[in-house]
Amino acid sequence: MRDFSSSHEWLSMNTATVRKQWQLPQIIDECARRGIRAISPWRDQVAAAGLQATRRQLKEHGMQLSGYCRGGFYTAADQAGLAVALDDNRRAIDEAKTLDAACLVLVVGSLPGALSGKPQYTDIARARNEVRDGIAASLEYAREVGMPLAIEPLHPMQAAERACINTLEHALDLCDALDPGQTGMLGVAMDVYHCWWDPKLEQQIARAGDAEHTRLLAYHVCDWLTPTRDLLNDRGMMGDGVVELKKIRGWVEQAGFAGFAEVEIFSERDWWQRPGGEVLDTCVARHKSAV
Repeated sequence: MRDFSSSHEWLSMNTATVRKQWQLPQIIDECARRGIRAISPWRDQVAAAGLQATRRQLKEHGMQLSGYCRGGFYTAADQAGLAVALDDNRRAIDEAKTLDAACLVLVVGSLPGALSGKPQYTDIARARNEVRDGIAASLEYAREVGMPLAIEPLHPMQAAERACINTLEHALDLCDALDPGQTGMLGVAMDVYHCWWDPKLEQQIARAGDAEHTRLLAYHVCDWLTPTRDLLNDRGMMGDGVVELKKIRGWVEQAGFAGFAEVEIFSERDWWQRPGGEVLDTCVARHKSAV
């Protein structure tokens, strides 16, 4: 297991962590100023800053992308909607490739319309079939372009609105079905916020791979607060909650993951209310002490 205590060279910042304080260009500059050498930006932030401008700025700082957020949301009420989703995912793959991201993270979607409170159907089995077919179609294009896709399983509390893949086991089952040769083009983005509770977590992480071949393409860290006041936007800073972060990272690294620990914190009541510099500085310190 790598020693993070004296360096933050393997820290990446998911730009959602300071999205309420800064626009993307300033996030990149502030990360670079602190020696944070990787980020994972969101598509709306890149669109606001400009794709080519973002690419240039990243290159100027010598900064890498641990991932790109996000593709997915494959489900729809009709064939026209499914086609729109596939087209949007193709654009996301192209953007990720332009920025030389390590992977495109897929938040796969679930009951269409549920996010706005008006689900257009309630058949979650249908949603899972549409997700499987959508990933299979995107994978064909991703292979042509050379952009790995990372399925992110989300906590079951988000099974209706955001993702109907809710365990690492389910995500790995899809990987095995769609990419049986384990080509490196389809894997998982494992976020501890969504997976820490799973009684099969250690077993499924071990299943994900080894030093030669691993399905683990991205690793996201934060903490689970007790009590959690908002299930979407009350993530904790590492070390402030109950997740056994070092133990889980040990499992992840034994399964062949050797990339960045990406901090992704949605925190409406706390960290989004603080100065951005304080947030980044705390992330650096907790990466060394808690991750």
